[in-house]
Amino acid sequence: MQKKIYVDGMFDPDVAAKVDSAVKAVAGVTGCTANPDKSQVLVDFDESVGGIEDAINAAISSTGIAVLG
Repeated sequence: MQKKIYVDGMFDPDVAAKVDSAVKAVAGVTGCTANPDKSQVLVDFDESVGGIEDAINAAISSTGIAVLG
């Protein structure tokens, strides 16, 4: 499954790289692209993994970025 997550506080490529790394470390995530220009994170993941969406949001938040909606 692919999901677009809108975020606040990701303003440069260095922060986007940290978000990318944090999200890719989540079990079940198969791909991630953080785009600071659009303030969004595009994540590919295995939706059969329990609690994965919460884990992805937690990974993003752990970098100091706020997940919107």
